[in-house]
Amino acid sequence: MEVWDSILGQTKVAQEKGSDPFLWSIQISSNLSSVGISLPSLELANHLVSHICWENNVPIAWKFLEKALALKIVPPCLVLGLLSERVIPYRRSCPAAFRLYLELLKRHAFSLKEYTNLPNYDKTMISLDNVLRLTQIFGLQANEAGALLVLFVFSIVWQLVDAALDDEGLLQLTENDPKWPVKPQDMEVDGHDIYDEKRKEYCERLRTVNTIIAVELVGQFLQNKITSKILYLARQNMCTHWENFSQRMQILVENSSALRNSKSITPEVLLQLISDAHKNKSQNFRASFLQDFVQSRPLVSSAGLCVGASRSALWLPLDMLLEDAMDGSQVNATSAVEIITGLVKCLQAINAASWHEIFLGLWMAALRLIQRERDPIEGPVPRLDTRLSMLLSITPLVVADLVEEEELEYGMGIKHQVPGKRRMDLIFSLQNLNDYQSLLTPPQSVIPAANQAATKAMMFVSGVNVGSAYFECISAMDMPMNCSGSLLHLIVESCIARNLLDTSAYFWPSYVNGRINQLPRNVPTQVPGWSAIMKGASLTPVMINALVSMPASSFAEMEKVFEIAIEGSSDDRIAAATILCGASLIRGWNIQEHAVYFITRLLSPPVPIDYSGSESHLISYAPVLNVLIAGISPVDCVQIFSLHGLVPELAGSLMTICEVFGSCVPNISWTLTTTGEEICAHAVFSNAFALLLKLWRFNHPPIEYGVGDVPPVGSQLTPEYLLLVRNSYLVSSGNLLKDPNRRRLAQVASSTSSKPIFVDSFPKLKVWYRQHLACIASPLTGLVNGTPVHRTVDTLLNMMFRNINKGNQSGSSNSSGPGSSEDGYLRPKLPAWDILEAVPFVADAALTACAHARLSPRELCTGLKDLADYLPATLATIVSYFSAEVTRGVWKSVFMNGTDWPSPAANLSNVEEQIKKILAATGVDIPSLAAAGGSSPAALPLPLAAFVSLTITYKLDKVSQRFLDLAGPALESLAAGCPWPCMPIVASLWTQKAKRWSDFLVFSASRTVFLHSNDAVVQLLRSCFSAILGFNSSCSISSNGGIGALLGHGFGSHFTGGIAPVAPGILYLRVYRSIRDIMFLREEIVSILMQTVQDIVYEGGRAPLPIPKNGGVSLAAALTKVKLAASLGASIVFLTGGLGLVQSLIKETLPSWFMSIHKKEAERGEMLPMLRGYALAYLAALCGAFIWGVDSSSSTGVSRRRPKILRCHMEFVASALDGKISLGCDTVTWQAYVSGLVSLMVRCMPSWILDLDVELLRRLSYGLRRWNEEELALALLGVGGLATMGSAAELVIQTDS
Repeated sequence: MEVWDSILGQTKVAQEKGSDPFLWSIQISSNLSSVGISLPSLELANHLVSHICWENNVPIAWKFLEKALALKIVPPCLVLGLLSERVIPYRRSCPAAFRLYLELLKRHAFSLKEYTNLPNYDKTMISLDNVLRLTQIFGLQANEAGALLVLFVFSIVWQLVDAALDDEGLLQLTENDPKWPVKPQDMEVDGHDIYDEKRKEYCERLRTVNTIIAVELVGQFLQNKITSKILYLARQNMCTHWENFSQRMQILVENSSALRNSKSITPEVLLQLISDAHKNKSQNFRASFLQDFVQSRPLVSSAGLCVGASRSALWLPLDMLLEDAMDGSQVNATSAVEIITGLVKCLQAINAASWHEIFLGLWMAALRLIQRERDPIEGPVPRLDTRLSMLLSITPLVVADLVEEEELEYGMGIKHQVPGKRRMDLIFSLQNLNDYQSLLTPPQSVIPAANQAATKAMMFVSGVNVGSAYFECISAMDMPMNCSGSLLHLIVESCIARNLLDTSAYFWPSYVNGRINQLPRNVPTQVPGWSAIMKGASLTPVMINALVSMPASSFAEMEKVFEIAIEGSSDDRIAAATILCGASLIRGWNIQEHAVYFITRLLSPPVPIDYSGSESHLISYAPVLNVLIAGISPVDCVQIFSLHGLVPELAGSLMTICEVFGSCVPNISWTLTTTGEEICAHAVFSNAFALLLKLWRFNHPPIEYGVGDVPPVGSQLTPEYLLLVRNSYLVSSGNLLKDPNRRRLAQVASSTSSKPIFVDSFPKLKVWYRQHLACIASPLTGLVNGTPVHRTVDTLLNMMFRNINKGNQSGSSNSSGPGSSEDGYLRPKLPAWDILEAVPFVADAALTACAHARLSPRELCTGLKDLADYLPATLATIVSYFSAEVTRGVWKSVFMNGTDWPSPAANLSNVEEQIKKILAATGVDIPSLAAAGGSSPAALPLPLAAFVSLTITYKLDKVSQRFLDLAGPALESLAAGCPWPCMPIVASLWTQKAKRWSDFLVFSASRTVFLHSNDAVVQLLRSCFSAILGFNSSCSISSNGGIGALLGHGFGSHFTGGIAPVAPGILYLRVYRSIRDIMFLREEIVSILMQTVQDIVYEGGRAPLPIPKNGGVSLAAALTKVKLAASLGASIVFLTGGLGLVQSLIKETLPSWFMSIHKKEAERGEMLPMLRGYALAYLAALCGAFIWGVDSSSSTGVSRRRPKILRCHMEFVASALDGKISLGCDTVTWQAYVSGLVSLMVRCMPSWILDLDVELLRRLSYGLRRWNEEELALALLGVGGLATMGSAAELVIQTDS
């Protein structure tokens, strides 16, 4: 204390003498140095400010302080902080002091680089934090000097704003109290004050000027190159505080007279400085190719089919995802709404698109989905109904969820309505669809519905008030004017039904063709329909048929039928179940989500309150359950349930039904009143079991789906995974969910069963499932004489080959149902599960007997057909056994000679020729196909021959179809795994059976080529890249490029009199699920992408494109094509291998490619290597975004894997930047990759950066700075959160000073 007493004494003496401030400073500095106190001195700063405030508030004392600041004897930041706390509260009573404080701010607050290099800088900032309580007031854990500097600058500006607001009486308009004391404090002022503050007029003028200066200083802080960026860091990382600060600034801009009186800044300028636009300006990267890479231009208007590589083709991932969802070979456990919503968000962020562009791109992709299959080929595959569901039900739900996400904020369990821009963008996008009339033409089967929608709009516009009953009685032909509708009318009706639009849409330009003055005459006043049932009409056969064929128009109508299904008589419940599975499910697009939810709930009926029976209550519901299961078994229905995300819930209900009815002895039967069909427990079980097995590829070994260190695909193809997903909705339902789609699914899950379901809950199913897996994994063993299973095997064999035992050979059965009544006594009364347990041994015994000539092929097939007729569910176990035996290769091949086995000779050569044409049309040339065929007799492995012979005995009727839908994919998979030409033989046999399926069968056969040849897959991928970019290739589809060339317009013989060429993208989407080893695609995609970039640069064999100065048309066009090619590559990786393949690509393949030595090509210039780097960056970013999402909203296990993989990859990048890893690629390529990837992460996926640790971000930032990418380095640190805010501030000061 003696030192400071001496210093203050010297100061007072110098003050009284009026000494020169410079000499005083020299003396003080010398005295402090002599006693070992380092400069600048924190203690001296405290003492000098305390000396002035307020006993020595005289000009000479302020001059001493200013000189100490100028000579760095005291730390300026600490002095300014101390003064703000002391002076601002007394600015009214001491306006001169406040004016001097403002002048010191002007001189010293903007020279931050000088201060950060001073000794004791860290201690200074800590001391400053203690003075202003920065971390306490802002509620942050900030220990770094750089972070404290951000808080300090933010606090100074905030105090100035609050002081200005208070001076003008505006502070009471703010919502929160000031964080620092700014309200004026009174004090006694000495009479000899040289400023003569007693002169009120002078003081008042000084106060007014002070307020203006304070406001101007705020503007200066926001405009200064350094402090504006520091304030932007506060904006990025302290959103809540910045929102509070912005609200105060808004009040200041709108109400401040001082601001209006200022000559250096205007309210408009100040408003611009705090606007979102300035936020973007403050984060601009340097003008370079990088800017073109991360920024996008407005949507380019193009043909509806997306011809050419325009920017509109960048929505390619949407088209591929929608088309991929149409593959009926596999359902998805995740809702299409959730998948598409995530993809839409990714594309919106990465393409920097407006929501108007996004919605327009989504609608156009869904419309192209319809136009590709206006007249689909026939076969056991999803057809037009599934595509219409995607356009008119799923897409509106996606849009509705996106609009709701913006308009509803969830806080404390209360929904707050806020204005939403997305809803207006939706309206504009729908109005823009009128520019694409070719996409809006409805398929033939949809024309009546489109016309009815147009008629409804015309009547509304004309002021004709009619109820829904009127439209049940009228058609567009009855109208006096043209009421032809388009798909747009159906889209609008779907949006109105989901409260996205109102009836004002009917008044859009060109939406209706005119108005009518009177209603049509001679229209029936009442017909059976939904309006009648809502009025209480009974369910007569005529009424039932009408409701089955006519979709419901409202939720109330669906709910009415659901109530009948729950509370009605037994006959009415059956009728209601039939109605729910009719047109309302297939084409009730406006209420389809309610239809699938109601059906799902009916499949899990609750236990009646008064139920006291010993058996399951489900037994009494058998007729209703059977009607529901049979009604939703068609392929399109299964796909609709899959699109709506109800596969997990459906699987849980079916497992319960199978467990119950599979344990019953079939001694009870029920008669369905709607059809007269008689069913038993076996029928209910078989229908449920067949439908359950369609929900995963049960006949494939799980090892097929392992990818890298993660088996994501396989995990989705097991009962355990389906139940896990179903149970996750129960956990979610206890919380307030922000995702509307998950809320819907949680509501369904909780309504069917509030408790989790596990495979252990179904012991019989579990036993069968374990046996099924064991059968696939190893040869059949375990049958012991005298056991119940052995007795069941003997019983079934006697039933199957009873005629042989009698010495009476019998022909093949062509029936689809049970055998004749006189043989009924031979059929054992056994529970279905007991039968299924014995079937593998039965099939093995029968196949062995046939192999040793103890059974003829005809007898084998007849016996297997009798077994399948007795219990249709046995077909699944037969499939499982035959599939396993074929892969083991222990059975000899048999000749398909037309005597013992059916012969394919009639059309085998034609099928093989068409397969070659399909492959050639898509640019695939496989010379081995010709050699594999030849003139050798057609032969198949015995299990495959038996299986195909069994399947062709089925009739192609509605009852058999649900079992053929189960056997068909298994047969294709089985044949595909055998040597060529097994699949063409199978296709030939089935073509003879079902000629109308010819195109489908040939196309399916052509897909199996790719299972046997990775080279064929690579050729197909090359054709896909060439097609999308319009390069000349052997592909004969289109040379214009774009989505139209990649995905084409469907396939089938109805185009040209012979099977039409199949677009390469369509072929790949139908092929990739059959590729067992997909890991090779990682390197191939990268290799093809690199070659494609070279083709872009050297298009047409010309010289490489030059790099124009400051960008240019050629560069922009090249970048668009590069991004399109990378988008295709990312889509292929994402769809083919999901999480496992994406993670392996990012973690292993890309680092390996960069470290590998690549051939140096002479005279290539920088264009090619640079674009290659950008292409790889876009590929990596898109792949990651598709899997992990672009934000942190997802809480799934997939998104939680992101930090580990991302850190691993960015650690590789940082190590290469540090020189710890040697790279073999071109330096320009590497720099373009790193800068491109980091740019995309900063701009589009900032939440990814939060997954990286601080030290890693600093290393990356340092590496970028060595490449003169200071702005990008700063942006990286800026979005790294509070942990990197300090480093970002230090970088700002170092680079911009």
